[in-house]
Amino acid sequence: MEYFAGKYDVAVIGAGHAGIEAALAAARLGCRTAIFTINMDAVGNCPCNPSIGGTAKGHLVREIDALGGEMGKTADECFLQSRMLNRGKGPAVHSLRAQIDRRRYSAVMKHKLELQNNLELRQAEITDIKKADAGYELKTRMLAVYKCKTVIIATGTYLGGRIFVGEVSYESGPDGIFSATFLGKSLKKLGLPLRRFKTGTPARVLKSSIDFTELDVQKGDEPPQPFSYETEHLGKNKVDCHISWTNEETKQVIIENIHRSPLYAGKIEGVGPRYCPSFEDKIMRFKDKSRHQLFIEPCGLDTEEMYLQGMSSSLPEEVQLKFYRTIKGLEHCVIMRPAYAIEYDCVDPLAMNATLEFKDFPGLYGAGQFNGSSGYEEAAAQGLVAGINAALKALGKKQIVFERSNSYIGTLIDDLVTKGANEPYRMMTSRSEYRLVLRQDNADERLTPIGHEIGLIGEERYKRYLKKQELKKDEIKRLKNTVIPPSEDVNKILVSRETSEITTGTRLVDLLKRPQLNYEALKTIDKERPQLDPNIFEQVEIEIKYEGYIQKQLKQVEQMRRLENKALPSDFDYTSIKGLRLEAQEKLNKVKPLNIGQASRISGVSPADISVLLIWLSQNK
Repeated sequence: MEYFAGKYDVAVIGAGHAGIEAALAAARLGCRTAIFTINMDAVGNCPCNPSIGGTAKGHLVREIDALGGEMGKTADECFLQSRMLNRGKGPAVHSLRAQIDRRRYSAVMKHKLELQNNLELRQAEITDIKKADAGYELKTRMLAVYKCKTVIIATGTYLGGRIFVGEVSYESGPDGIFSATFLGKSLKKLGLPLRRFKTGTPARVLKSSIDFTELDVQKGDEPPQPFSYETEHLGKNKVDCHISWTNEETKQVIIENIHRSPLYAGKIEGVGPRYCPSFEDKIMRFKDKSRHQLFIEPCGLDTEEMYLQGMSSSLPEEVQLKFYRTIKGLEHCVIMRPAYAIEYDCVDPLAMNATLEFKDFPGLYGAGQFNGSSGYEEAAAQGLVAGINAALKALGKKQIVFERSNSYIGTLIDDLVTKGANEPYRMMTSRSEYRLVLRQDNADERLTPIGHEIGLIGEERYKRYLKKQELKKDEIKRLKNTVIPPSEDVNKILVSRETSEITTGTRLVDLLKRPQLNYEALKTIDKERPQLDPNIFEQVEIEIKYEGYIQKQLKQVEQMRRLENKALPSDFDYTSIKGLRLEAQEKLNKVKPLNIGQASRISGVSPADISVLLIWLSQNK
């Protein structure tokens, strides 16, 4: 028999990376919040790689932290090794990546949820969701009923989850945990447009069965950099990673057994991630490549499981063992957990606004892989936004939309809700047209004032942020006002760096603009240099060296912002505008863009269509 179990402002379904950020944000903004998980031991689980960050993903983690989110802090608490990727390229694509202790990460996140005021963590499978007079009604498998003003769906890969390993398939979520088998039917009945996606993960192998003697060692950066602006010291890197390569024999095993792959046998109907394919998919797509790189990464300090990055598969377990053992270092490997593919239900993100609220279901939000994205970091970013907006909605306040011009978070959500996702969406630096101003080093400068305004950044942290900005401004001023006279010692340094000598007094700022020079090179001749956080020096150097490019990009941002300021009606029928092509009318009616800028990014809406819209707007102010 059903029974009434409680009433909440915000209810979050799912306690993965999206659900955690959503629930913490809502509770911290003063809403009575509940977060539901099928299994309490799966809170904050990392079912795939034991790492946080990476190319573009590191930007997202820094942005989450700058807004007051939790992922960066917890990654710092559980870090094993930290590396800044793409150092050989420009600062726009520098991205932090950290190996983490995956079980500790899960435990720390669970404890943070348990300690959070206004938040209740509950083990329960939500099986039904219905509209109610003042929001929604949720029912659990134990027949408990909860009334909620707003609801966030963050089901990850559990919704209708099905595991595939060769000829074997069965209903399951990641890591052998029950899948959510009833909620999907309820969401379809409610009217949400669901589809099937798939993803996969490599095997975990026993450390003592790996021969590391001839493998390349990949060490972390010293000193390691933290994700969070509040983490002062990380300590030293605790582990090494290793690199190996596949070979022709590996390829041959795959080709001989490809008919046993459920993907190639037609058993998997879900669409997989193009940028993170299974290993057998790599082999079939790139048959001309003689070898592929893989990374052997530890899963934690208190486990002997090693993760084989780049080797996900859905081939039968005995085939997995056969092709893994063709690889140098893995000749005698013992599989502890086999690789698998997982298929799951997710929603068409075109059904949502940029607030992550469903257009046809006020008060209902989506976040994470449920929205068609992939990755822990993409999930956490959406969870944070959904949690903020669900809380603002419950409190009767205006919701917030993050812009492409101020964050990768804004880019991610804008891409999803305007272009949709025909495959699991992965964040990349190339997706942002403003990546020179959306660097990982200046995430606090871009977003901490917004986090403070929302209420997730406290006064003490905000004062520290303002002090940092003041110090940075003073340092730029000092560099512009400090003149270095020519001398033998100065010119010796310049010549050693293969740049021209100076014959007259030269400002420090002009020396720093030279591509051959940096802060470190000028250390001995910069006698008045203050003791500052290295991150301040980094930001100052980037802004000085790339000043012209940054100014050019800021002008582009301003031009786009003018289009973003031209609002469009939310309930308008675009078939009534003469001059719009039929495809544009159809796409505009489906997406219902907030403004001209968003309309211009919809696939199928041409520049000519935008011109028609601008004329129509001017005539119908």
